[in-house]
Amino acid sequence: MPFFKDKMPVAHPDPRKDRITVEDLLTMSSIVECDDFNEFSRGHEERMYLIEDWSRFYLDLLVRGFPEWTPPPAKQPYGRAFSYCTAGTALIAPLLERATGRSVQDFADEVLFKPLGIEPVKWQVQPSGAAMTGGSLSLRSRDLWKLGQLYLDGGKWAGRQVLPQAWVERSIKPHAQVREGVDYGYLWWLQPFTVGERKVATYAMSGMGGNKVYVLPEWDTVVVITTTNFRVPGPHPLTEKLLTTLILPALPDD
Repeated sequence: MPFFKDKMPVAHPDPRKDRITVEDLLTMSSIVECDDFNEFSRGHEERMYLIEDWSRFYLDLLVRGFPEWTPPPAKQPYGRAFSYCTAGTALIAPLLERATGRSVQDFADEVLFKPLGIEPVKWQVQPSGAAMTGGSLSLRSRDLWKLGQLYLDGGKWAGRQVLPQAWVERSIKPHAQVREGVDYGYLWWLQPFTVGERKVATYAMSGMGGNKVYVLPEWDTVVVITTTNFRVPGPHPLTEKLLTTLILPALPDD
């Protein structure tokens, strides 16, 4: 909140909103009522796209309620209540701009994309002009692979420590439980898959239309699946089927 003094006062002020952290946004577990998996949610991303100020949209949301059938954070694994919220991740862009004094595009280009030789990069932007950090970044498949490989190698690329190893390790640790058997890190989906009698641990990026980057640390492997299933029902299960029926069975047993 200290980065957004120009947005004060926010609607529905609450001291719990004042304590929201970047980690809450990265783990989809902030206290505001924002759930893209629920079409009735006040914070649903489709409602955000209808207005001009996406930052205020998030900051003005009500505090989330926990009815008897929904355990509060203290009673959930890792002490967080997962709720997929694009509006929260979109807030990261203006926050980064205020913290660094430069655009997200320039910052990312210098500290991440240029060291990895990633180009071209196509960003979508918010009505405010800030980058859209809640999705819709367009990269080539080979460049998506570089991001997965960067994390697989503990933040190193071509012998250079591009990201701190401690950040990488923390990013792929479970911080919230999505559902039984699926956890969430810092915008990473942590999900094991079973192929025959073999259980394969993965952490993955998941994009619109079923586009995914899977990192398989036990096999020292990165799998990139890019698709065009943007208007196809169930695109994510289709991608998972490709992974489990074609790719994972082809990996060596030893």
